[in-house]
Amino acid sequence: MATFYLSTGVPLLKSDSTRVADHLASCRNVSDAFGIEAKTGRMYVQSKQIALIRCSRIAEKQDVASYKGSLDTDQDISNSTLDHQSNGFPLSRMKLTTKSRRKTKIVCTIGPSTSSREMIWKLAEMGMNVARLNMSHGDHSTHQKTIDLVKEYNAQFKDKVIAIMLDTKGPEVRSGDVPKPILLKDGQEFNFTIKRGVSTEDTVSVNYDDFINDVEVGDSVLVDGGMMSLTVKSKTNDLVKCVVVDGGELKSRRHLNVRGKSATLPSITDKDWDDIKFGVDNQVDFYAVSFVKDARVVHELKDYLKSCNADIHVIVKIESADSIPNLHSILSASDGAMVARGDLGAELPIEEVPLLQETIIKRCQSMQKTVIVATNMLESMIDHPTPTRAEVSDISIAVREGADAIMLSGETAHGKYPLKAVNVMHTVALRMESSLPVNSTTPNPLSVHKRHMGDMLAFHTTTMANTLKTPIIVFTRTGSMAILLSHYRPCSTIFAFTDDDRIKQRLVLYHGVMPIYMQFSSDAEETFSRALELLLDKGHVVDGDHVTLVQSGAQPIWRKESIHHIQVRRILG
Repeated sequence: MATFYLSTGVPLLKSDSTRVADHLASCRNVSDAFGIEAKTGRMYVQSKQIALIRCSRIAEKQDVASYKGSLDTDQDISNSTLDHQSNGFPLSRMKLTTKSRRKTKIVCTIGPSTSSREMIWKLAEMGMNVARLNMSHGDHSTHQKTIDLVKEYNAQFKDKVIAIMLDTKGPEVRSGDVPKPILLKDGQEFNFTIKRGVSTEDTVSVNYDDFINDVEVGDSVLVDGGMMSLTVKSKTNDLVKCVVVDGGELKSRRHLNVRGKSATLPSITDKDWDDIKFGVDNQVDFYAVSFVKDARVVHELKDYLKSCNADIHVIVKIESADSIPNLHSILSASDGAMVARGDLGAELPIEEVPLLQETIIKRCQSMQKTVIVATNMLESMIDHPTPTRAEVSDISIAVREGADAIMLSGETAHGKYPLKAVNVMHTVALRMESSLPVNSTTPNPLSVHKRHMGDMLAFHTTTMANTLKTPIIVFTRTGSMAILLSHYRPCSTIFAFTDDDRIKQRLVLYHGVMPIYMQFSSDAEETFSRALELLLDKGHVVDGDHVTLVQSGAQPIWRKESIHHIQVRRILG
């Protein structure tokens, strides 16, 4: 059964909602305070007269020396206020203050501009949650230095954490090296050859022997994600003859796409397997696998990781035309997805990309998978200190659509203003989150009944926390309950306490989750009290606040296996 505990005098909402608060404060049975609609399963506030169930007090501060958690820096970005509505009751006006926390996470690509110890520290303080290693550039020794620095950061700052994502190069088709940039002019004839080492004014090598077989007369070849384009006019055994449609400067190792087609290369190349092994040896937290076309690739990688006893989650990059028909099976096999809009927009018509982004985000939400939106989010800030207004809107749309994370690539890897780029992403995401209605991302409760008890618990915990405007505290050893809660998008922070460092690092990618390392004692009440004291000590809650506390999900930590608890406690210092 599900057991719910409410505390005395819970001030549900202020201002216009005083009547609801007075009603809940007088409850004696939770069934009188909250009802569940028969058709939808949605929890709602009843209007019966009732008294109290439970109240807990933190009387004295206890030792929190074992704390090693991740607590984001609170930032004041605005004094603006917004009106919100939920379930017919007007919520108190939301104000961005020093207690406002960004829920959408930020992934930063580490490169020459940010690979120093000083810059990684600054990126983290500015808002970076995940450090991305782009294996298309650099070598293992370069990436090893980054990994070591991130681990040093995590060890030095016990109240913060950065996860590590290794992004495989994948089966990229690229042009060869050129001594100097080749200027392509509109209408000019230009050729690609599978012979190695060719670089002339009208011909350059490609690194893929089957390029000849993959293209047909009339195909459009896009260079650098569409910065230049050519049309195939004819081909021989080793040469593809083209006419330049949109010219530009062709530099070394530029990415080539054929519109509407994917290369017939394996999704995981020999180089990728070497890089994956490198990730296993260094215990990275996530793999971002490039150009995934079907679920078989994901299963192959997961089988390999299982054989290595490696607990690393697999994020599939949706960036090829072939992946779209197989989207459901690919997502089912994975732990999450990245909307890699650069190559996606090169292989498919660009007008399809916004629709695909929205579709992939919704599909991931319905399947409880994390989702990252990437590519060109602040592209202009590679060279300029301020973004375009369109880029600001792009970030806002990704946040509004419900992405778990948004990503910076060249902006932080080799851009001139990496710290400003992260700050822009942070402030725009935080501002957009403050404008979203509390219940805007509440999932269909009918889907809850089709799953296990953990879903039911997460759904109703979120409902209670949203109604009472409280943060959520969850205790987890596997991360599953924190991830479920993240999926239901509560309006406040999810403080996820775990006694596993690996879980702490993984959870930092998930929307709204603030992972905190803390050893659990055999006594549940002692652990609860230490957790509340820790949050009080760090200033994440204040005396008199209420918190919604859920013990665990499918795997019990302290409770009897047949009993689940949701408690609302008042913090008294």
